[in-house]
Amino acid sequence: MSRFLCCLLSITITGTMSELVLKSRADWKARPPTLVEPMTNPVPYVIIHHSYIPPACSSTPECVAAMQRMQDMHQITNGWNDIGYHFAVGGDGNAYEGRGWSAVGAHAPRYNNISIGICVIGDWQAELPPPQQLEAVHKLIACGVEMGMIQEDYKLLGHRQVRDTECPGDRLFQEVTTWPHFHPMPRYRPKEEEKGSSGVDDNKLFFFKGKS
Repeated sequence: MSRFLCCLLSITITGTMSELVLKSRADWKARPPTLVEPMTNPVPYVIIHHSYIPPACSSTPECVAAMQRMQDMHQITNGWNDIGYHFAVGGDGNAYEGRGWSAVGAHAPRYNNISIGICVIGDWQAELPPPQQLEAVHKLIACGVEMGMIQEDYKLLGHRQVRDTECPGDRLFQEVTTWPHFHPMPRYRPKEEEKGSSGVDDNKLFFFKGKS
């Protein structure tokens, strides 16, 4: 619990932002991971995703259900160690702990052990998330920098820049390109041997192709 208090305090003390509510795994009744691989902090990248499915949530009970649904898809259906993202952010304006700051993720091939993956819950192909959801993403990133979990000179990427996917949706990606630290690296093009591959286990290669 202390790390969540630290997050709140680090943001409040700076005087630059209001408090971020960061819900722990216990808050959304997460199952334990089957394996945790440690990740070295601070990391040089932050990668933004959308969930596509589950859809957007506007209340805390809805967002808790979305977190549980994502963990079911990732851990039970896909056989991964845990929910793939380090954190998710809901339309209720809260952030939700996934793998946390210091565990290798399962959200972006070749970047899983050097990035924080943040899922903006919903389908953001045609419209933007509500202001409180976007604000919470900014607060979460600032929190990570303040805590020494994300490098001060981090590079911000959309999932589509590192994987053949529409994620995080056209409209959200357009918004992300205007944020501080966005890095305009070319959109990822899969190698021939990767095309059509369903991939392997959780923390290196396998991620949804297409929408998510």
